Amino acid sequence: MDAVVGRGSLELPLSEADVRGICEDAIERLPVTGKRVLVLIPDNTRHARLDLLFRLIVGPLQKRADAVDVLVASGTHAPMSIELLCNNIGITMEERKRLYANVRFFQHEHRHAGELAALGVIDEQETSRLTNGALVQPIRVTINRKVLEYDHLILVTPVVPHETVGFAGGNKYFFPGIAGIEVIETFHWIGALLTNPVVNGVRDTLTRRIIDRATELIPTPRTCFAYVLNADNEPVCLFAGDPIHAWSQAVEYSARTHITYVDHPYRKVLAVTPEIYEDLWVGGKAMYKLEPVVADGGEVIILGPQIRAISFVHEEAIRKIGYHVIEYFTRQWDRFAGEPKLIMAHSTNVRGVGTFDQGSEHPRISVTLATSIPADVCRSVNLGYLEYRTVRPDEWRRQQDPDVLVVENAGQNLYRLRESGSTRNGAAAS
Repeated sequence: MDAVVGRGSLELPLSEADVRGICEDAIERLPVTGKRVLVLIPDNTRHARLDLLFRLIVGPLQKRADAVDVLVASGTHAPMSIELLCNNIGITMEERKRLYANVRFFQHEHRHAGELAALGVIDEQETSRLTNGALVQPIRVTINRKVLEYDHLILVTPVVPHETVGFAGGNKYFFPGIAGIEVIETFHWIGALLTNPVVNGVRDTLTRRIIDRATELIPTPRTCFAYVLNADNEPVCLFAGDPIHAWSQAVEYSARTHITYVDHPYRKVLAVTPEIYEDLWVGGKAMYKLEPVVADGGEVIILGPQIRAISFVHEEAIRKIGYHVIEYFTRQWDRFAGEPKLIMAHSTNVRGVGTFDQGSEHPRISVTLATSIPADVCRSVNLGYLEYRTVRPDEWRRQQDPDVLVVENAGQNLYRLRESGSTRNGAAAS
């Protein structure tokens, strides 16, 4: 499929008929007749509208392909139950048996080495070139071996600003979506060294370059359906084609849909998280998207009664090191060199930028959890605690305090100061 199929509009969201037409047109152009097709989708931690996209992509594929299977690109997240998976793609258990009986559903589990295949190595000279010298080491590229067992790969990827790769979507659904831990740790650590405010909402990042280079090692042909959802969860664009080109066109819409500019920093920001964020591993997105507009010495309060754990997968590792600024790790490297870089990257992204000098840590802002995570756990990992039952967002709004910002659905839109508009189109290089 040489050309990118699709369109978008910032004024009028795409209708279901629009989306259906784009999907049918794109799939008609694909050489999948009689072939085996693997469809990669996000898990339930993403605003993805799979209730719409799944039917309109898998349905036409079933009519032409010899086999169509689905792999959830869950990265390092916990696997879903089959009931939750069906709910995520908008079908009932009965429909799964009746309409998709021949579709097999798989979930990536990064810890299962037997599920991984080695694709090759990106040598240290190339990593240095790709990262402008930020990383000088070889990267062994491993991925879920199912990508080698099919004739064509389909990526279904919502596009939003992202703290580690600039914008999510596209080839990110291979790495880290279905990758081995070495690649995942490498680009998360690069992103952490650069810091979230520098990377988030930027198109050409050093981490994206690593991902795109690693994807070149996959021999199987691939097509991406990249799209952007507005605040009402309606698609404003959908593009299908080569993963880099389709994703790139969707980025233009995400940069104008998901980046909110404000005129001044706020002393206090209340981040009201969506129900799909059930642990801080995902709920930390509220901090990532709002950190740039918090005043020095200010505070982000992450509100989410549904957040009941630090991480369903990485709890023990995170509790061991806590949440700290990046210099806390890099200036004590003898102490932390053996810790997983993925965990340290998450730690510093949640804690935010700051300094560490002469044994003293100085975060730029405070991070407080108003969640179901107990107070003693919050304090043990170096975060603040607030009883969520005492926080009433409507009362905060009624006060109309110019130094306070209340954000619903926090974690979806990136907030920036208007004077920092040099990366306003999301296309600046890191």
